[in-house]
Amino acid sequence: MSWKISVRASAEVVRAALVAHEDAADWDFSIVLGGGQIDPAAPDAWQLEAWLEREPTAADKAAITALFADGTPDLIVEELADADWVTLSQQNVEPIREGPFYVRTPDHPPGPGLRNFIIPASQAFGTGHHETTSGCLAMLAHIKEQGLVVRNLADIGTGTGLLAFAALHLWPRARATASDIDAACGPVVAENAALNGITLGDGPGKLAMVIAPGMEHPLLRAAAPYDLLIANILAGPLAELARDFASAVAPGGSVLLAGLLSTQEPTVRAAYTRAGFSLRGRLQRGNWSILWLRRRAQPRG
Repeated sequence: MSWKISVRASAEVVRAALVAHEDAADWDFSIVLGGGQIDPAAPDAWQLEAWLEREPTAADKAAITALFADGTPDLIVEELADADWVTLSQQNVEPIREGPFYVRTPDHPPGPGLRNFIIPASQAFGTGHHETTSGCLAMLAHIKEQGLVVRNLADIGTGTGLLAFAALHLWPRARATASDIDAACGPVVAENAALNGITLGDGPGKLAMVIAPGMEHPLLRAAAPYDLLIANILAGPLAELARDFASAVAPGGSVLLAGLLSTQEPTVRAAYTRAGFSLRGRLQRGNWSILWLRRRAQPRG
């Protein structure tokens, strides 16, 4: 048997809860989350749904409640008959289109004429639904359009592997290295690579995956210098890693930064200016900034 917890609220409130879920570093991934419109005739009536293979505990309910910043939501708890509950959980997760990319769950049909990426909805950060992830996809496409040549790239804080996959589509002969601080991301990236036709390994057109904080892995250091380094993490770590990233990026190489609120942008940009980077492009998605910076020949100060 499986169980479902539902919360009915406005579209704005449910979307905010889904964003909070993606930002929850300690989320229990045995709780599969989704959300969407209840009735096309009532576009602002949404429902957040969580599926579990066990009877929900007090801790499970508290974790879902914590996603709602304003007040305590009314949780509807149901025991379900035997069913493919993972498929059910994905029915409300709509595909995302950004530039040449179409990010979908396995139950949705392919987007014709686009590079489809299948990312199961049960995997939290990097499904494409967070504004930072979708913004990074858009910025990657823009960087490619600007003529940047990438032979060696890194994706720090990769999550599901989506951004590394997208970069390999744009630069198919590049050597790619992905990392995350969370050991659970290793098998997730391997599974998603198989789903999306990405070859794991070390070499042109392949993706190597490591578990490490920041740049603290021998393979990350050995594979440098990078033409492109992607980091969709948080503002604090981004600022702290500015000089480490500068050491790992080739002169003239680029960093793509996300995970910072627009209010945090001045602090992050100042750290990268001091480390020898200059701004080349910027997107804003909601309250989030997505930055493309290039490394100068010599850092300042």
